[in-house]
Amino acid sequence: MTDPQVAVMMLGIFIFTILLGFPIAFTLVAMGVAFGYYAYFDAERMQTIFDNRIFDLLVNQTYSVMANDVLTAVPLFLFMGYIVERANIVDRLFFSLQIAARRLPGSMAIAALATCALFATATGIIGAVVTLMGLLAFPAMLKARYDVSFSAGVICAGGCLGILIPPSIMLIVYAATSNVSVVKLYAGAIFPGFLLAGLYILYVMGRALLNPKLAPKPRPEDIADVTTGQVIFMMVTSFFPLAFLILSVLGAILFGLATPSEAAAVGALGGLLLAAAYRALTWERLKEAVYLTVRTSAMVCWLFVGSWTFASVFSYLGGHDVIEHFVLGLELSPVMFLILAQVIIFLLGWPLEWSEIIIIFVPIFLPMLPYFNVDPLFFGILVALNLQTSFLTPPMAMAAYYLKGVAPPHVHLMQIFKGVMPFLSMVILAMIILYNFPQIAFWLPDYLYGGR
Repeated sequence: MTDPQVAVMMLGIFIFTILLGFPIAFTLVAMGVAFGYYAYFDAERMQTIFDNRIFDLLVNQTYSVMANDVLTAVPLFLFMGYIVERANIVDRLFFSLQIAARRLPGSMAIAALATCALFATATGIIGAVVTLMGLLAFPAMLKARYDVSFSAGVICAGGCLGILIPPSIMLIVYAATSNVSVVKLYAGAIFPGFLLAGLYILYVMGRALLNPKLAPKPRPEDIADVTTGQVIFMMVTSFFPLAFLILSVLGAILFGLATPSEAAAVGALGGLLLAAAYRALTWERLKEAVYLTVRTSAMVCWLFVGSWTFASVFSYLGGHDVIEHFVLGLELSPVMFLILAQVIIFLLGWPLEWSEIIIIFVPIFLPMLPYFNVDPLFFGILVALNLQTSFLTPPMAMAAYYLKGVAPPHVHLMQIFKGVMPFLSMVILAMIILYNFPQIAFWLPDYLYGGR
């Protein structure tokens, strides 16, 4: 077999192994080392069994991950999200938004989406957002006689918004992979994030108007004793402090007042102060937040190490060249290239996590972007929109499994799958709108930082 054929076999075995349920990070490391041993094997130079350059590559990749300044923001943003979660601030937030939106059709679903968007912005951890909202908002919606599938779709879709809305961990990873400025990516993702969240809310309101049985209005006894003054007080004490923290962090990044890592550190400190202000900062909760941050950060770092080792070996064997020559040989138009790339990423989202897609597969397309005159920032925003589907598309919809894990026993997985399907169409609609109106992504970066 030629080296490119070995590279293609390497990719196929990796996907098959993941489908069998092996841990992704360590599978990447193992396959990178195994195929790298073959790729770098030099019988003349070799003196011992460990005298192979793949081990040097693995060590260097590990050091590169640990020394990457951009990735320093990851554990800090994670800590900010976890401390906000552990301090039960989201409980207050959901309740206040629910009361504030009580006159709107599908008010509780709108409150859940708004809470998911804000909390997802604070943490960027899909599993944490879906799980927490599954424990908090999902039972409340079912108690309010909301349709099971409709409620499940709201929680799953809203929980995935953290992939796109800054400060997104995924955008940091894409920036490290593509050498696109994190600051410009954040600026470019803000309006597409609002667009997708707005489409979700419009869908919820429309369905509630057309079929009130899906989302019954609150009963008079549930809202009669809540005054306007109480609503304002709850918003001031729950919504605005968290919103101010997030906007301060984003503003510092977008206006050049701080690097993403520095802003993340301020956000982590702000999360601590916010938890203390709510008198919810206990030693146990602080330990839990630190433990979860370390665990998740370690997982992300090992995914980077494994993914970059795998990708380096795959490229060395000529795998990237095979795919690039194949795609360029199709003589596609820019539109068809984007459609093909997004379809492939959509399909890869079934068995793989977004991190593997960004680190292994997106770099395959990046060298082809100049050929098709596609801006890497625009491509990154499209990918971030597309990766919403990786958590929502059956049968590997991880958001659905997160929700199923905390849902009442009578809620079936097929009901959750049914609920997320309409939100998938909203994601596709958002991608179509973004392609036809690219200034949605470009306007703010151009306005803040000048031309591309």
